[in-house]
Amino acid sequence: MRKDLIAGNWKMHMTHQETLQFVQKLSYRLEPSDYERVDVVICPPLTALRTAQVVIESDNLEIGLGAQHCFFEEKGAYTGEVSPQMLSKLAVSYVIAGHSERRQIFGETDEMVNKKVKAILDEGMIPIMCCGETEDEREQGLTEQKVGTQVRLGLQGLTAEQVAGLVIAYEPIWAIGTGKTASADDAGDMCTFVRNTVAEMFGEAADSVRVLYGGSVKPGNIAGLMAKRDIDGALVGGASLDPDSMASLVRYYI
Repeated sequence: MRKDLIAGNWKMHMTHQETLQFVQKLSYRLEPSDYERVDVVICPPLTALRTAQVVIESDNLEIGLGAQHCFFEEKGAYTGEVSPQMLSKLAVSYVIAGHSERRQIFGETDEMVNKKVKAILDEGMIPIMCCGETEDEREQGLTEQKVGTQVRLGLQGLTAEQVAGLVIAYEPIWAIGTGKTASADDAGDMCTFVRNTVAEMFGEAADSVRVLYGGSVKPGNIAGLMAKRDIDGALVGGASLDPDSMASLVRYYI
């Protein structure tokens, strides 16, 4: 059985003081039974990771800590970057790799994403590797070609055991921050395609990979998405910035 995962990607939002308040408020809204059903993860900006770690550990919370980005080198002259080792020392459990905003705005390539995935795994953390197509690619019928290439190149050189434990997030770029959401059927079909692509490469490891959907996920549409067999959770942007909204996403099954 794959345990569902709801991860909030805060992007460039929240100071460390706001993070402190958010984590406390979210914890008040969730019950022990929620954590039994769902892995709950927040991905604050880098400046708030230490604050989140302290609150989670001091209050013994079952909220997982994730980072939005890392570089693939352990250390060096890379001004402004953060290494996987630095994140692991902050008790980070998940790291997003290859988000479309990193690819489009900062020029990250499939090769770079692959290096990041390997570096994250080497530090004992779980990559959330993102893939997705633009609106133009979708209209041209290139969705599967684009997503399949991203998955294959992103996982290149990994072992089946490594792949079995990671997370892949299908996020159609045209649905990120636009208010547009893929229909539950379309999202389910693409998450099945992602899993089948992993199966072609790594066989039974695909049964263990958690595949998330991302793209304007809200409390109002989460239940329909989660009903799909190959959707194991969501990578959520704007709707994860409010503790009430995030709690509703985690408790989609109620």
